[in-house]
Amino acid sequence: MKGPAIFLAQFAGAEPPFNSLEGMAKWAASLGYIGVQVPTWDPALFDLEQAAQSQTYCDEIKGRLAQHGVQITELSTHLQGQLMAVHPAYADQFKAFAAPAVRDNPAAWPAWAAEQLQWAAKASARLGLAAHATFSGALLWPFMYPWPQRPNGLVEEAFRELARRWRPVLDVFAESGVAAAFEIHPGEDLHDGATFERFLDAVEGHSAASILYDPSHFVLQQLDYLAFIDLYHERIKAFHVKDAEFRPNGRSGVYGGYQSWVDRPGRFRSPGDGQIDFTQVFSKFAQYGYDGWAVIEWECCLKHPEDGAREGAPFIRKHMIRTSEKRFDDFAATGADPAANRRILGI
Repeated sequence: MKGPAIFLAQFAGAEPPFNSLEGMAKWAASLGYIGVQVPTWDPALFDLEQAAQSQTYCDEIKGRLAQHGVQITELSTHLQGQLMAVHPAYADQFKAFAAPAVRDNPAAWPAWAAEQLQWAAKASARLGLAAHATFSGALLWPFMYPWPQRPNGLVEEAFRELARRWRPVLDVFAESGVAAAFEIHPGEDLHDGATFERFLDAVEGHSAASILYDPSHFVLQQLDYLAFIDLYHERIKAFHVKDAEFRPNGRSGVYGGYQSWVDRPGRFRSPGDGQIDFTQVFSKFAQYGYDGWAVIEWECCLKHPEDGAREGAPFIRKHMIRTSEKRFDDFAATGADPAANRRILGI
């Protein structure tokens, strides 16, 4: 595992040092981070189209960040990926994610998003990155709860369409040698293990279809976030270190009662302030040989973001496990002797 790193999306802004990639890299380094996950929807921060086309641009970006002891962990197209599939009920809320040229034309969003994602695959390859962070988009989210009863075939049709849109994009990721890591997230059609499996079946087990693991979203769903790693570790290619808590009461539970983040029973917290057992999470990743990055994604309804960022790097360092190249009981090893093994077995 590599780290600590931090996702920059929640910190980017109009004031220095948060108004430039190099400024944020220097800020992140001052807090002890060695990696940054970079959002790609603001060309002033990172020019995705240029990065897809120019090795010189990518080398210059890498060089400027390296001067501060920082490297890019993954690029992110969460906003663009969302527009690969948008149910009309959410069109007004998501239109701000689209470029001005297509903002008022939802029918054009999937093609625009697909181009953005293909650029991201090529840019990731030029930067020497192994994985990319994104969302799947959603056609089915308004029908998440089975009331009114869903018509037969509705779910299957939605996943066929989602696969049809994503398959050419996944092909470009595979050709680029980059994993497309979907953040398994409420609001997306890929929001738990069962829906990821449906998608994987629909794209015929595509080699590029991967997972960005964020246990906070599983706590809020009351899904076993440790067993998830056991089931899907081979597909997990990115990791958001984000905490959460779920404290149901007599008024509301998983659905939240339309309350604010502060008042919901399930809410995001800074790492270490919630209920996630990160010792076990990092142990699972060590067990399965995860070699990607551990990236803080700061989202907390209570704590100031700069405090969360400052605490994040030592939190990751505390939990990262340097795996051993030998077993703890090798001091008592008796060596390899086939004849002795047969004698011990009585054969």
